[in-house]
Amino acid sequence: MDITQLSVFENRCLVNGEWVSSIEKLAVMNPVDQSYITDVPVLNEEVIEQAIQDADQAQKQWKNVAPNERSRVLRNWFDLLIRHQDELATIMTVEQGKPLKEAKGEIAYAASYIEWFSEEAKRGYGDIVPSASNSEILVFKEAVGVCAAITPWNFPAAMITRKAAPALAAGCSIIIKPASETPLTALAIAKLGAQAGIPHGVLNVVIGSSAKIGQILTTHPLIKKVSFTGSTEIGAQLMAQSAQTVKKMSLELGGNAPVLVFNSANLDQAVQGVMDTKFRNAGQTCVCANRIYVQSDIYDSFIDKLKVKVEQLKLGNGLDADTDIGPLINRKAILKVEEHIADALAKGAVLVTGKTHNIEGNWCVPTLVKDVRQDMLCAKEETFGPFAPIFKFECEEDVLDMSNDTEFGLASYVFTQDLNQFIRVARGLEYGMVGINTGLISNAAAPFGGVKSSGIGREGSKYGMDEYLEIKYVCLGNIS
Repeated sequence: MDITQLSVFENRCLVNGEWVSSIEKLAVMNPVDQSYITDVPVLNEEVIEQAIQDADQAQKQWKNVAPNERSRVLRNWFDLLIRHQDELATIMTVEQGKPLKEAKGEIAYAASYIEWFSEEAKRGYGDIVPSASNSEILVFKEAVGVCAAITPWNFPAAMITRKAAPALAAGCSIIIKPASETPLTALAIAKLGAQAGIPHGVLNVVIGSSAKIGQILTTHPLIKKVSFTGSTEIGAQLMAQSAQTVKKMSLELGGNAPVLVFNSANLDQAVQGVMDTKFRNAGQTCVCANRIYVQSDIYDSFIDKLKVKVEQLKLGNGLDADTDIGPLINRKAILKVEEHIADALAKGAVLVTGKTHNIEGNWCVPTLVKDVRQDMLCAKEETFGPFAPIFKFECEEDVLDMSNDTEFGLASYVFTQDLNQFIRVARGLEYGMVGINTGLISNAAAPFGGVKSSGIGREGSKYGMDEYLEIKYVCLGNIS
């Protein structure tokens, strides 16, 4: 399909309200067959510097726009995303690979953050604090300033709106650096943002070398906040770079999500929950199930039911209506999955269904392995692919120890019908998010984020606004 003919298509960068190009170009490829889609600009340091300067000037005006007006502009943006949902989803599927039905779901999910923060724009409440002294304590909340967002390829729409919407709602301007693999979704969303009435310089999209642009954004004194979604390794690097100018930061980093399935679980519900969290986006999500722990009494029954579901998944081009699993983003991702499968089998795990090698292109057959142990690679590293390793456990204490035996702490999942157990386990899991009897936990109204090496800060919810606001204390003495 030729997505360049779609009304929302754009392959130029957005800087201060202008669509700009460059001599140096980056080719965007379709992961289905590595066919060429289009070129996008690779901006140089001078253009990035100008974008920051322009965003700073724009922010000084945008922060003084009445909150209800900022809310109206965001609502316009939301309406446009919903109106063009099919076109946006098609662009995403072609450049990222996920099935069209998932891409449509992501556009709706991405739009929900704009809708949510269009309402939160009017709720940046401060405080008047009672004082023991003869004075008044006033607490203001003010926009932090120019923000930078560095976003990944696996959710090329939602990871942008989850950062841009609260920034704009708070009165900040933002410069977005999308992943080089999936810039077209970002540019299409920005095009609709411009149509919605977002002022020039408030919303900007720049493309180029991640290392170079990241270095500029994290060290520039006019950038007051950096939000990044990606690997822990890169997040730590950006954090170190940002320390030079003491920036506010939000980091959503790597995960190693455990799923705990207890004997009391509704078995069908647990199997479907694992399917939802493990195989969405071909397992290329930071909150997907990475380790599946099943209690011994239901271990064999659970595997039998899961095997049936896994074998029903259909690989194919995401534009085909019956596709469940699209291609992985590149060949490197395939090799990572195969490394984890080979390591598990070499150390005694048993193949239930799937393939140990995927020779052609970026296709990876969903694979299920049982009798996995804590000393295997998949127990320590994030796989980021359609590989489901199953561990057996005997008691609650043991599975909590195994689940927490990782540097990561993003998402976790529990399946149980025991009320007391789910409260104990939810408190015992060292994770920023816990899903109980569900594999789908993302919601614009919920605070998304992790602990330990999985990051800092929260996105979405009323707490997400605070990430883009600074608190100012004003002491009001007697007025005589």
